[in-house]
Amino acid sequence: MISEKEKIKILLVEDDINLGFLLVDFLESNGFEVKLYRDGEAGLKEFLMNHFDFCILDIMLPRMDGFTLLEKIKKSDNKVPVMLLSARSLKDDKIKGFSLGIDDYLTKPFDEEELLYRIKAILNRTNHILEVKKEVKTAMVGKYEFDQTNQVLKIKNKCQRLTLKESKIMGLLCSSKNKIVKREELMLNVWGESDYYTGRSLDVFISKLRSYLKDDPSVRIVTIPMVGYILEMTN
Repeated sequence: MISEKEKIKILLVEDDINLGFLLVDFLESNGFEVKLYRDGEAGLKEFLMNHFDFCILDIMLPRMDGFTLLEKIKKSDNKVPVMLLSARSLKDDKIKGFSLGIDDYLTKPFDEEELLYRIKAILNRTNHILEVKKEVKTAMVGKYEFDQTNQVLKIKNKCQRLTLKESKIMGLLCSSKNKIVKREELMLNVWGESDYYTGRSLDVFISKLRSYLKDDPSVRIVTIPMVGYILEMTN
């Protein structure tokens, strides 16, 4: 969860009031500060009057549609990350959204946790500081010392230099020692997307990390089929 002084402010513009309230409750329970508006004009007015770190916009909005709202937001601040929500999965809508500068497009209905991981992945890419990036800088993993900043895994006199992706995966696993880290979260935070090919790449990286940890039998990365991984430490 994000600390109080580092809370990310999200502007949510969604005319489905039930979905809007559910999303506000879910995102606030995960440490974000969220402002909900039900039409495009009200959402734009709030954006122009206050600072936001992230915007989530429905496309089909009263008084001003999501595409028009997106254009006006980007005209005011072209660096703010924006995600579009839509019940439509039309290719033309997605192309139009990305051509206007969105960072992601999510089709309804969607899983709330997927939304959360996508938001975190976008914020990581756009250099907003999240707790997931701050939690692990150096950590003891059994007999290993993991230095995420310098991408190094050490045990006694043996030093293994990690790639950036290996270090990010290791950091996410370390931040939830002995707890499940979901595949979706790993893929979205490290690759910025979640699909079959990214999943295969993740499997390869997990295998490499297991090989790096083989010198301490008290440490292992456990696979939870179809769910994720646990960095398990018995000592």
